[in-house]
Amino acid sequence: MYSLFIKTRVKPGCAPEFLTAIKLNAAASVATEPGCLVFDVSQDRSDPDVIYLYEIYRDDDAYEAHTQTAHFRDSRPLVEPLILEQDCFESDVIARNPVF
Repeated sequence: MYSLFIKTRVKPGCAPEFLTAIKLNAAASVATEPGCLVFDVSQDRSDPDVIYLYEIYRDDDAYEAHTQTAHFRDSRPLVEPLILEQDCFESDVIARNPVF
């Protein structure tokens, strides 16, 4: 399984707008993409302008398919202008714990 950890710093005061757009993308991804297993969105407790995304896809092809969806493409013009900096870490999932 392919996973992404993304740390995003948004422009000051833009977190609510960013979160609205990214939560729509995340929900649509999990609901409509069989290859998207997890798309979690978190906000830093000490700095609300820092947002973390954790995504797991069945494989690299599933992630590539994600980037071609309408919800992904529609989210880009909404979130990109709000981003100051972004760090992306790719990894392979070794063990996944079940959701209770």
